[in-house]
Amino acid sequence: MKLLVVGSGGREHAIAKKLLESDGVETVFVAPGNDGMTLDGLQLVDIAISEHSKLIAFAQEHDIAWTFIGPDDALAAGIVDDFNTAGLKAFGPSRLAAELEWSKDFAKEIMVKYQVPTAAYGTFSDFQEAKAYILEKGAPIVVKADGLALGKGVVVAETVDQAVEAAHEMLLDNKFGDSGARVVIEEFLEGEEFSLFAFVNGDKFYMMPTAQDHKRAYDGDKGPNTGGMGAYAPVPHISQDVVDQAVETIVKPVLNGMIAEGRPYLGILYAGLILTDEGPKVIEFNARFGDPETQIILPRLTSNFAQNITDILDQKETTITWLEEGLTLGVVVASEGYPLAYDKGVVLPAKSEGEIVTYYAGAKFSADGQALLSNGGRVYMLVTTADDVSAAQTRIYQELDKQKRPGLFYRNDIGSKALK
Repeated sequence: MKLLVVGSGGREHAIAKKLLESDGVETVFVAPGNDGMTLDGLQLVDIAISEHSKLIAFAQEHDIAWTFIGPDDALAAGIVDDFNTAGLKAFGPSRLAAELEWSKDFAKEIMVKYQVPTAAYGTFSDFQEAKAYILEKGAPIVVKADGLALGKGVVVAETVDQAVEAAHEMLLDNKFGDSGARVVIEEFLEGEEFSLFAFVNGDKFYMMPTAQDHKRAYDGDKGPNTGGMGAYAPVPHISQDVVDQAVETIVKPVLNGMIAEGRPYLGILYAGLILTDEGPKVIEFNARFGDPETQIILPRLTSNFAQNITDILDQKETTITWLEEGLTLGVVVASEGYPLAYDKGVVLPAKSEGEIVTYYAGAKFSADGQALLSNGGRVYMLVTTADDVSAAQTRIYQELDKQKRPGLFYRNDIGSKALK
């Protein structure tokens, strides 16, 4: 069986690597991928994620069994619909189903309609109306660009002035382009954040281990929001009772609601949740695997990943099993300056092997092919599985200390919330 993964980051590296390890899989192509992936035997395809017709033609020419869609913008652009129209299987939601992610206002409407617990909110396209709402509600308060913004369109404002400034930047300064033409302004929720993922086809779903991402750029959750600086799974202080409650009050009603809306869901459902005093509530939905959570969840999968996805696509029952012991932790190495301006071209250390796995997000071979260079904001991620958080941290950070390079940085406290 030959498979295609669409995307280029660490998420797609983890997906493609896991698929290639599956029995029955001959070749995994990644379009466009990044050069670091080739170190794991993955085949790169020089086609951009926006070039749907070329991707479809490639899948047809190479007898691809099915395609796994990684990025949110590809799903929002209707890539699954285009593959299906061409008679090809693709794992991911349709454009209409993916609106759970590409419109925060739509997601809120669905949650309200189907009584899914979430923060109180208002949606605005007029700055003065947004400002009046902020002044009425006070701070802390959360301001979100309605559309996709590379994981950076959320401002948790600690003061009214910060919130007003964020709304101004989105609505008047066009900071996020069309994605910020509307803003969703939400009540700030207190509690522990965690991520909950499921493999889904319609009302049939399979839950994954809990995970916790670290969005802020610097230690102690300081600095700007990024696409994610590290993660770990499972989250030891999130009980099974909480997960069960989230499944009953969030996952099931949303999936049934999407069916009722004529938008049945297929693919990965990602619920970004917060455990409040009133129980778990939704911060946001994503219509695909999270990055970097993918890199710490998939190493815990012990069943045949490719067969699991094949079964789900074919609407067959499948058996998905997970490592039940220990904890998996990963730390992202990023370019200095990320998520703002950064330089490229730092020579990267040799790929870690054995107990530490390397997933590449932004890497490119030098012109002579002799060195792997940084080529993005997030460059690579080191991941390990150990008995507990402390053991995983020790192993990862000892390796990162050896790998330090000028021009790159990482957080030193990934997983520390689990120690409190």
